[in-house]
Parts: sequence; structure tokens; C-alpha cells
Amino acid sequence: MRAVVTRVSRAGVAIGGEEVSRIGRGLLVLLAAETGDGKKDIDYIVDKVLHLRIFGDDQGKMNRSVLDAGGELLLVSQFTLMGDARKGRRPSYIRAGAPEAARELYDAAVAVFLETGIPCKTGVFQADMQVESINDGPVTILLDSRKLF
Repeated sequence: MRAVVTRVSRAGVAIGGEEVSRIGRGLLVLLAAETGDGKKDIDYIVDKVLHLRIFGDDQGKMNRSVLDAGGELLLVSQFTLMGDARKGRRPSYIRAGAPEAARELYDAAVAVFLETGIPCKTGVFQADMQVESINDGPVTILLDSRKLF
């Protein structure tokens, strides 16, 4: 499972110009499932996202997690994170999970995030979404449960 985690002042998702989700200060998390992903991959991503120390403390150092900072999460599925553009000019998505399997993994990840009690909103799986993000910092972290980077 792969995630792009961005610290935001606010973020939102719209579909066809109509807003479906919005958060204030927190993390925008773009998620993609890879063929073969399972519970351990979900647990890795959830733990990393919740405990990344990327929010400022009283001295301005990045020492606080989204939990410590009282932030929110916006989780958006994005299969293109699995794109491999190393060869040619057209990315290959062969490693991306098949839609039904990926939906199950995304829904399972959302459920685990919700169990933590952190305020959590979502996009709509497989929808053509417009994602708005006011990056804070900017601070953006790449995560991969298979630790490829």
C-alpha cells in the first residue's frame, strides 16, 4: 500500500463541482492499494500516518503527530500512485490492485482510521474527484508498506 501524506491547513473533495468532504488543519492522505496487499500493509500505513511527527511543537520543531495536534484526516483513493513511469512515457499500472480488491483494502484502511477516533473524511472510490489542498509548509511524505522508497 502506498500513501502520499500532505500536511494541510485545509483540504476538500468535490465531484462534479459539488463538495463531498472537507477538513480543516490535518493531513490529506492519498492512498493506493497494490496487488497482494493485506492487513499488515494497512496497519503499517495507518500507524505511520497517525504517528508521523510532522506538526510543530511549542518551539516550532516538527515533533507532534496529527493525533497530538488534534488534526483531521482526509483519505482519498488514488490508484495512480502505483504508476511506474521508469520506462517510456506512459505509466504502467500493472502493480495497482484490481478495482474490487483495492476498494476492499481502501474501505478496510478507512475503517481502521475511524476506529482510532480521529476525525476522518473520505473521497469517493473510483470517482472523478477534484481535490483541493492548501498545503501547510509544504510538508509532504511518501509512504510505502513494502518500503520501496
